[in-house]
Amino acid sequence: MSFLPEDFSAFICELDKLKRVKRQITLPCDGNRQENSAEHSWHVALMASTLAHYSEKPIDVARVIRMILIHDVVEIDAGDLFAFNEASEHDAQAQKRSEEHTSELQSRCQS
Repeated sequence: MSFLPEDFSAFICELDKLKRVKRQITLPCDGNRQENSAEHSWHVALMASTLAHYSEKPIDVARVIRMILIHDVVEIDAGDLFAFNEASEHDAQAQKRSEEHTSELQSRCQS
């Protein structure tokens, strides 16, 4: 299977949407602002790279970083679901994201 440059461009543009996803947790070291998912992925990947040599067992750092960078991609569509929320809160968040996607699709269709 081969990919055209346009395919990569669309993929990169899709990943850029991680910048729009606000995390549930605020950053106390930055005036309690909400971090976005792109920042979160970058921070965690950097921590894995930096802290790997402290592990008692060998770590495939490249694999760990790939996993870290991929694990939040689903948040583009699902949003950042806080693990300790009640199911009803997840449902409300999913409804909000669905409405946002519908609005985005409608605006695209009108263009």
